Amino acid sequence: MPPHDNSRNTILFVVIAAIMLIAYSFFVMEPQAARRKAAQQAAAEQTAAGPAAGTTTASPVATVFTEDRTVALARGGARVPIQSGTVTGSLSLRGARIDDLFLTGYQETNAADSPPVELFRPEGMRHAYYAQFGWSGPNVTGGVPGGDTPWRLTDGSTLTPTTPVTLTWDNGAGLRFTRKISIDAQYLFTVTDTVANFSAQAVTIAPGAKVERQGVPDLLGRNQILHEGGIGTFGADGAYSTEQLKYKAWAKKPVQEHTSTGGWMGITDKYWLAALIPQQDEQIEAVFRVTDAAHGDVHSATMLGEAHTIAPGRQITETQRLFAGAKRNEILAGYEKSLGLPRFIYAIDWGILFFLTRPIFMLVEFYYGILGNFGLAILALTLTVRLIMFPLANKSYESMSKMRTLQPRMEELKKKHPDDPAKQQQELMALYQKEKINPLAGCLPLLLQIPVFYSVYKMLFVTIEMRHEPFFGWIRDLSAPDPSTIWNLFGLIPWDPSSAPLIGTYLAGTFALSVLAIFYGLTMWLQMAMSPPAPDPMQRRIFQFMPIVFTFIMATFPAGLLIYWAWSNILTIIQQYVIMHRLKAENPIDTFIERIRKAKA
Repeated sequence: MPPHDNSRNTILFVVIAAIMLIAYSFFVMEPQAARRKAAQQAAAEQTAAGPAAGTTTASPVATVFTEDRTVALARGGARVPIQSGTVTGSLSLRGARIDDLFLTGYQETNAADSPPVELFRPEGMRHAYYAQFGWSGPNVTGGVPGGDTPWRLTDGSTLTPTTPVTLTWDNGAGLRFTRKISIDAQYLFTVTDTVANFSAQAVTIAPGAKVERQGVPDLLGRNQILHEGGIGTFGADGAYSTEQLKYKAWAKKPVQEHTSTGGWMGITDKYWLAALIPQQDEQIEAVFRVTDAAHGDVHSATMLGEAHTIAPGRQITETQRLFAGAKRNEILAGYEKSLGLPRFIYAIDWGILFFLTRPIFMLVEFYYGILGNFGLAILALTLTVRLIMFPLANKSYESMSKMRTLQPRMEELKKKHPDDPAKQQQELMALYQKEKINPLAGCLPLLLQIPVFYSVYKMLFVTIEMRHEPFFGWIRDLSAPDPSTIWNLFGLIPWDPSSAPLIGTYLAGTFALSVLAIFYGLTMWLQMAMSPPAPDPMQRRIFQFMPIVFTFIMATFPAGLLIYWAWSNILTIIQQYVIMHRLKAENPIDTFIERIRKAKA
């Protein structure tokens, strides 16, 4: 076998094997049905110092959880309603916690009666999640406000974008804390604390805040391609970097500290973020901490600001903020600009190929603004990518088509010198040179498409703009797999394959051959059928099975990605066919047309 043929096919084989490995390792979603963790039990007591960065104990975790949200809310005492165009919920006057929050612009599912997405939930329920602001002052007589401080509502009744609320607490030893909480029309809470010292002695206190999640829900932090867990941007003097801390890595190193001037930190999910934002000219001590509160795995992102000394008869004012909402690119970019936040748009996990993922996203958004349908925008994106690659791909397909026309002559060379590989190689190289063919040119477009393929997948998977966006017909969510399946004849049989005992997870997952997956497999088969066949029988068989294998792999991918890849295959097939037809190279399309003509004759 000529060495150049071996090199070409070996590269093709390695590339395809790499795609399969990436697909199985990073893309294939784990089964949605997961076992819940063991019930959370007793926890350590909370210190009176509030949410200081040096705190070593977690908030108490309930030993018995209630499923009734009303009961859990009542345990927190009096509440202040929160109502805006984007969020609804309440904050507890016990500790002034923001612990009851729903995102009204998003539903849990596509169903018409689906409830809004829950961001925060109160303590007493499983997986409590909340934000809290306070002060640290270990040696202050009378103490500082902490997690159980009974604040009084002294102004306002409902927190809205036009009506802030004011809370007050007096420590009984000369310190009065006044907290004004406001919310904008999106997802930003602003907490302005004023501390007045009416005592005869100076006191030193430092502002602090934390976001705490008491136990991680089962479906969070399980996907390898997506970051969920602790996140923050830290640095100084214009040099900032974003730190990501997945839940597993967080548990292995339960205390991680950062010093920063400004920046931000918090806990992120796939689409949602709770982030603490200090004053950007203030130095903070930031701590990501995991406390095994009797196996509750309490995760907290805590920041402690600069200490302030308040002389008798004087007061200070400190402003801190909380972002609690959806990670929409334009919203994050707006806050990044207006507040001077470093790298806030990187709360979205753009990945290591961000230089591709972000431009691809912006291009899709541009097309969406014109076409009004994200599916059509993906088709336009695919066409744009193919046009950019057109010159390179054209040369590649010309080379592949010429090689296909040379197949008979290459076989003759092998038969002419069956026992002399060196002579075969010499005459083959002369043939390539004469016909101006580069045998490795066909691999380059495939290699270039791999990072683009990954970036498109990443963009579809992590950007909330694609969430629940429909295409046409039965495709109601481009960010989710095609819901059709061969096992119920694509919906003709009123049966849910996932309900089948033992094998239901697989029938609804890896083996859920959907319409889009089958169509993708057919386009992949036709594209490979138009490429020069591998001379080695074993490699030829492997390539023949590739479309079948990838049909099953791609069945679990987002519908938007299948649309992108299948449409890309169709454009490639058209380009290949035009070139092969012009060069009179054998191809399956012309062969099929010729068979029809003969049948009609």
